[in-house]
Amino acid sequence: MTTDSSQLLTVPEVMAQLKFGRSKVYDLIRSKRLVSITEGRCRRIPEGALHDYIRDRIEEAA
Repeated sequence: MTTDSSQLLTVPEVMAQLKFGRSKVYDLIRSKRLVSITEGRCRRIPEGALHDYIRDRIEEAA
């Protein structure tokens, strides 16, 4: 599978999309509700993982 940089989001990008603070996003990552990858000190969230998180929240609310 090939990925380009547009498919990996930074924590600030996820914060902006979800309208959450930094600590809330890191809480989601720590609790494994939001999948992320790290390379060195860089943490990235696959765009699909963000969509999965949103879909799961919608399903929980239904």
